[in-house]
Amino acid sequence: MPLAGQAIDEPGAPQALTEGEARAWREDGFFLRPACFDADELAVLRDAAETAARTAAARVRDQGRTYFLDGKRFVDVGHVTVQFEHSPGSETIRVIEPVAELEPRLEALVEDPRLTEPVRGLLGTRDLALWTDKLNLKRAGEGSGFGWHQDAPYWTHACAHPDRLPNVYVALDAADAANGCLRVVRGSHRAGALPGTDDGTQLGGFYTDPARVDRSREVLLEVPAGSLVFFDPWLVHGSGPNGSATARRALVVTYQPGGHPTLKARRLRPVPDPGPAR
Repeated sequence: MPLAGQAIDEPGAPQALTEGEARAWREDGFFLRPACFDADELAVLRDAAETAARTAAARVRDQGRTYFLDGKRFVDVGHVTVQFEHSPGSETIRVIEPVAELEPRLEALVEDPRLTEPVRGLLGTRDLALWTDKLNLKRAGEGSGFGWHQDAPYWTHACAHPDRLPNVYVALDAADAANGCLRVVRGSHRAGALPGTDDGTQLGGFYTDPARVDRSREVLLEVPAGSLVFFDPWLVHGSGPNGSATARRALVVTYQPGGHPTLKARRLRPVPDPGPAR
């Protein structure tokens, strides 16, 4: 089903969480703020993403440690993990996590109040820290999809507060079904941890058992470039492959209450508080 009527226009501070968004978060597990970044800002962010991708590629060549899971290529460069597209021998980067530390303009985005003010409302605290961030590149014509999954089960081994890790998806390109837009299952976060697949693969347990995914509640997040999607760490989500002629790049930033270290580097990365939104 297409997305309709999810963004809520209410009076008040332009960046603070609205009552309608808080209700959507509780009931649906996500809400949308469309087209929050203009064309000039998007040009800067896209250039930053491509610069980070080139930096990651260079580090992979010089100092990466390669391994394979279920035949898929991963390369670790210190605490940064680079995933490659699934076709044999592909040199196309699929995902970089974490990524913001590779590019100052992405580091600045992590602190942008358009992302952080709604998150402060969701967590009920102004004291924020970064948990993780990743760049999904999903190149035109070859970007592979992501199976149905929840984020929180990936993180429970490293974190005592998996319920308090809100995600913010930043659409660097317009997203639709053809280029593999984000898909979510409305309300699925309320079921808590769902069982993973049991198919004998190394990674299968991290993907939600398809029999537990209510496809009647699937929402395609077909959004304009510059949009923000805030979604719960227990929300079942995924995406299709990119069979189109356009890229579908996106940055996903995950926050947490202050005072806790990041997922992979295990260091504190506080998010400065500029004061309440006005």
